[in-house]
Amino acid sequence: MRDRMERLCSGELDAKVLRERALTELRRVVPFDGHVWALTDPVSRVGTSPLADVPGVSWAELPGLVRARYAGVGTRWTDLLDSGAVVRSLGPGEQVGWRRPGVVDVLTAVFADRFGCWAWLDLWRTTCDAFTAEECRLVESALPPLTAALRAAQARTFGAAPATAEAVGPAILLLGPDLRVRVGTEAARAALHRLNPPDDPSVVEQAIPAAAYNLAAALIADEDGVPVGPPWSRVHLGAGRWLTLRAARAASGPEADIAVSIERSTPDERLEVFALAHGLTRRECEVLAELATGADSRRIAERLVLSDHTVNDHVKAILAKTGAHTRPTLLARASGTG
Repeated sequence: MRDRMERLCSGELDAKVLRERALTELRRVVPFDGHVWALTDPVSRVGTSPLADVPGVSWAELPGLVRARYAGVGTRWTDLLDSGAVVRSLGPGEQVGWRRPGVVDVLTAVFADRFGCWAWLDLWRTTCDAFTAEECRLVESALPPLTAALRAAQARTFGAAPATAEAVGPAILLLGPDLRVRVGTEAARAALHRLNPPDDPSVVEQAIPAAAYNLAAALIADEDGVPVGPPWSRVHLGAGRWLTLRAARAASGPEADIAVSIERSTPDERLEVFALAHGLTRRECEVLAELATGADSRRIAERLVLSDHTVNDHVKAILAKTGAHTRPTLLARASGTG
């Protein structure tokens, strides 16, 4: 299977198509009945842009399921990552709050490298035996090429020309403590709709994709002392645009509503994802940050206590990794200014 995955990952598919085709390949050797495959912010590790087909779960049940998934200490993708593991199955006997009736087993895999956490995957079984150790090994063997391909897909989003900024109003969504939507601005609904287009636009509940639920669930987990990561996430909207979503209580107390804000990522927020997605080293990230301030090689050398020659070598390495031919092109892609 790894050979087929490596061939699949050698192309330049976007993250959605890559996941769809990878699921097809996985199912050939590791049968499953449902799945959730979410991209994550590489730093906060909060999920966004999920591909999901979970048997027996209605849209009305989705907020509770997402909240329970973030509260499931010991079974979350971040718990796997923090323990040094990358694949885990529940088995038939382990009971967790997010396990649905009739579910035989759930296999969880995390897609991470030294640059960040890029995605997590749950495979659900309802009609056959629990996942075997060999099946877990097969899934694990596919993770390195898929992780690299997912990161590369995120890096390619910066190559697209940013769309002209729309004149939109505030993008705010207000959720109740149970994560059910109370009210949202039209701009928020439109942005979330773009992130996760509904299967049936006529279904009102599907106009509020899981991105908002993930942010709110991350906030609650953080408040409960079992954080996945800080309750914010950056996500590619399309045409070179990146959004930053944040969740916060609208008032004090655990029963207060949760406000999810959606706004264009700042240049600094974009720059961090750009650097991580392109696999820049720590020193290259420092040089890129200085370039973004408008500093030339001499000024960068002074600030970082390096020689001009060393700075220029780092710049050449950054240009090579990002595929930019000039410094202005590099900065335009990273900041979304052209």
